[in-house]
Amino acid sequence: MSLFSIISFLIIVAIVWIFAFKKSREVNIDSSEGFFMGGRSLTGITIAGTIIMTNLSTEQIVGQNGQSYVAGMEVMAWEVTAAIACVFLAFVFLPKYLKYGVNTISDFIEIRYDTTTKRLVSLLFIITYMISFLPVVLYSGSLVFNQIFHIDEIIGVNPFITIILIASFIGIVGLLYLLMGGMRLSAFSDTIYGIGLIIGGLSIPILGLIALGDGSFIRGIETVIQNTPEKLNSIGAVDSDIVPWPTLFTGMLFNNVFFWCTNQMIVQKALAGKNLKEGQKGALYVGFFKIFGALFLVFPGIIAFNIFGNSISPADNAYPILVATVLPKWAYGVFAAVIFGAILSSFVGSLNSTATLFTLDFYKPIFKKDATDSEVTRAGKMITIIVGLISIFIAPLISFAPSGLYAVVQQFNGIYNMPLLVIILLGFYSKKATAFGAKITIIFHIIFYGLSKVLLSNIHYLYVLGGLFFVDLFVMFLIAKIKPLQKKIEFQKITNETNASSFEVSANEQAASKQMINKVDLTSWEKGKWIGALVIICMIGMYVVFSPLGVAQ
Repeated sequence: MSLFSIISFLIIVAIVWIFAFKKSREVNIDSSEGFFMGGRSLTGITIAGTIIMTNLSTEQIVGQNGQSYVAGMEVMAWEVTAAIACVFLAFVFLPKYLKYGVNTISDFIEIRYDTTTKRLVSLLFIITYMISFLPVVLYSGSLVFNQIFHIDEIIGVNPFITIILIASFIGIVGLLYLLMGGMRLSAFSDTIYGIGLIIGGLSIPILGLIALGDGSFIRGIETVIQNTPEKLNSIGAVDSDIVPWPTLFTGMLFNNVFFWCTNQMIVQKALAGKNLKEGQKGALYVGFFKIFGALFLVFPGIIAFNIFGNSISPADNAYPILVATVLPKWAYGVFAAVIFGAILSSFVGSLNSTATLFTLDFYKPIFKKDATDSEVTRAGKMITIIVGLISIFIAPLISFAPSGLYAVVQQFNGIYNMPLLVIILLGFYSKKATAFGAKITIIFHIIFYGLSKVLLSNIHYLYVLGGLFFVDLFVMFLIAKIKPLQKKIEFQKITNETNASSFEVSANEQAASKQMINKVDLTSWEKGKWIGALVIICMIGMYVVFSPLGVAQ
């Protein structure tokens, strides 16, 4: 990177910070709702921006392009099929969450089941974020950032020290984001970086195709279609190591619904919307992004294969090498700012959710029941600092992990994703599901998922997750049959006058009554269903294009 690139990088980061900070001043971040939920003031575009950037990380950009360099467009399933889960979030999950005025996924579990189940789920979220997400985002992001921009060569120190410095810088900036402006500051920052990511991300495949076509974009497309039609097929083989096609309707679908509809760090952004309509807009905008995002999260890997052949090893180097080859030198600072924003946003989004869960589900109800709103906020900020510093410390240590551990960490969500999805779905639609059944199902799943890693190691884990979803469902129904509720749950009858203890639910009357207070307008987006249908049509269309019916062989 030249001096011009470094200066332009710093200027862009500073401008984004200043703009987002000013917008964050419109909400009182000294209140718990202002700090954790952005004062429930976010609009559709801002919700979409912060969800997208929380989801995206450099590991994802580099990793998926590395996979497509080897396997082709079947990798796009991770992006494109997420669109249908975004539709579910908009019209199934979000209206129900907002109906009960919850701040966290675990709040809903407390209302429907009991406090113990709530804290068990919260603890699983917190452990997952602290062990498998926050440090990994910092480490992998710093590694990729250095790989693309060669920071170690610029400052003249070895790569490991450089990664520590980059991870520390991103972590400290992320902490300052949350401490100075809470979720609202990070949401507006994410929106700007998200726009930059779309523009900058699409520029790489465009420039790559122009380079491949000797100056002609169209000729570049023709070259890819003629030379590697097999890599344009999005339908993976039944025994594919990447995405077997049957899992699109089982394990992949269930995993997507978990991640986009029941994962705290994603759903919290939608819950921060000023009303249901804005939350639905945000979710559907994300759906469109996930469909077309495959063009710069997956397709560049295929372009790299056409330009460099089989010469790149390991495959994860495909995207950094392509960027270094096609990106103009003057644009390095701009692109570095976009990549920096992707790392920062993923870190901040997960950090905010971790602090929210710990503060609202453990600090106030257990450690200081009489805490005032300002004391809760101060505790949240302190927890944010502690968790952030722990993540910064752990991040470089990931480099010493045994080979293969990183892949295991990436599948860590499998420990609890299917039972959580099951208990929330049955919480919505079954009046017989019990708190006891929820606990047994979580414990059962953790044991059997662990055994599957040993006994079914040769079977793709998406097949395993798909099977476990139905097994978990069966366990919940079986426990409800063996030890049923004394009386069916009737959510619509829980009001300020209703005695919640008359149902077999451990949440007390006060908690139930409080949650029935609608915090935002629950009017649905009048055009939402048409837009949702369009999202699904576009998702199917993308699969048709990248199939033997379209451009693939």
